[in-house]
Amino acid sequence: MDYQEKASSVADHLLSYSKDESGWKICKKTNEVVVYWRPSSEFTGNVYKGEAVVRGSPQKVWECLKPDPNGLRVKWDDNVKKFELLEQVSSDITVCRTVTPSAAMGIISPRDFVDVILVKRYEDGTVTSNATHVSHPACPPQPGYVRGFNHPCGCFCVPVLGETDKTKLISFFQTDLGGLLPRSVVDSFFPSSMTDFYSNLAKAVKSFK
Repeated sequence: MDYQEKASSVADHLLSYSKDESGWKICKKTNEVVVYWRPSSEFTGNVYKGEAVVRGSPQKVWECLKPDPNGLRVKWDDNVKKFELLEQVSSDITVCRTVTPSAAMGIISPRDFVDVILVKRYEDGTVTSNATHVSHPACPPQPGYVRGFNHPCGCFCVPVLGETDKTKLISFFQTDLGGLLPRSVVDSFFPSSMTDFYSNLAKAVKSFK
């Protein structure tokens, strides 16, 4: 598989999502974040977008978010139980396995995901992670986990003009959880999971030294 080509394509997808304002509907709103959804063009589910301003510099926010097996994400993100590097494709492209715990009071059993991830930096100081599902010979489906599939998803850490201690964080989640889950469970899981994600991230950034 050409991981570099796939990763580059995902970055293009996410950039187009971030620029396309059409069709998004608000599905959840808190003091910290607004979550939108629209039907996915990649699979039969939805793509979700979260938008918030996080108190902390882009460097701090990225340090908490970055897809690094030895990074902080596993410590604060309730939906990431384990994060493993399968292959370092280049300095900015990796193939990783993410393990998620059971959720929705046990209705959603533990999942694992294998993704190619590209870290991309833009001239205005924006840093992004861009990911989508791939297969990898080192990680076939494993007993005890339902294999899920991430369609183009990721985060944009965008500097806020004139406010060095603030970061606009735009995130896209577009996940086929696999397994025979009721649609209602999936549709209620993602918006609440994303508001928790932003809330926990804000706490992690605040406590980051």
